[in-house]
Amino acid sequence: MLSFFKRKKNADEEIKSTGSENAVSAKDLLNMEDIGEAGDDAKEVYTELSIHPDWSIPQEQENVFRFLNNELSPLKPNEISLSGIEIVNNNEEVVCTAFVRSSLNQTIELGTTMLLLVGENEVYGRKQFNLAEIGHLPPQCSRPFQFVFEQKDLYKPIADIETEVWGLAFDLREQEEHTLDLAESWEKTLADEDKEKLRSMVESITPPKPGEIQFVGIQSKFIDGEKLQVSILIQNGTEQNIKLQQLPLVVEDASGEIVAGGGFMMDDFEIKANTSKPWNFVFPPSLLTKDPSKIDLSKWRAYPPQQ
Repeated sequence: MLSFFKRKKNADEEIKSTGSENAVSAKDLLNMEDIGEAGDDAKEVYTELSIHPDWSIPQEQENVFRFLNNELSPLKPNEISLSGIEIVNNNEEVVCTAFVRSSLNQTIELGTTMLLLVGENEVYGRKQFNLAEIGHLPPQCSRPFQFVFEQKDLYKPIADIETEVWGLAFDLREQEEHTLDLAESWEKTLADEDKEKLRSMVESITPPKPGEIQFVGIQSKFIDGEKLQVSILIQNGTEQNIKLQQLPLVVEDASGEIVAGGGFMMDDFEIKANTSKPWNFVFPPSLLTKDPSKIDLSKWRAYPPQQ
């Protein structure tokens, strides 16, 4: 439900969309060869309101959607567009309501697509959405839908997301390949064969989701029979370099019990965008919660504990 239905409206309050409109070529988005030629690019296509068949909304709200849709500018032939209606910042998420518009002369279904939440000359965040949930879009239609961004999808705190200037946009860029990034010390001391093994490992495992940081165990062993060393790939799924000042870690063994835990100073340990960087972490006996002889490392994982 749009927020202006949840608050008492003044008689003079104007109902209007607050977001921008961003359109792309249907051929670029859908990768379909059987889309007809646009023909006259000067032709204007007005889209008719289409409510999702599973939506049950009051007539008043449908009338508002119809009014807002009628206020939209026409599209060019064979375009898909996202037109922002309203953005609401909650404590834990940003909810964007927008029209998904199609000027095609045929029914279409969208698939999994990366969307950007943008401000004025700034990208607030990005998230992959299954747009099949919007349903089949009839020819030349405009369908309202809600898109939810959580903090993990955003590049800045939710409270800092501007609600005056915003929009949703399709991210049509090719996904950058996730690669190995070695610290200088590893680059100098690691044998070429071991470097190649790490590269093969990074290529074979599923990369982190866009915007996520992932921890993957490589190797674990005891040093001098009492210190536990774990080697971990820290995977940066964001489009920005990140620096770690400190990192809390816990280790679970095959029993599922936490057998070690502690905090590590990282001294601006940098992981480049869309890369995985390996590092060793050593837990002294004082940080072990289980007798070393009883720790089963046949299966293990390491991760930052939830705060």
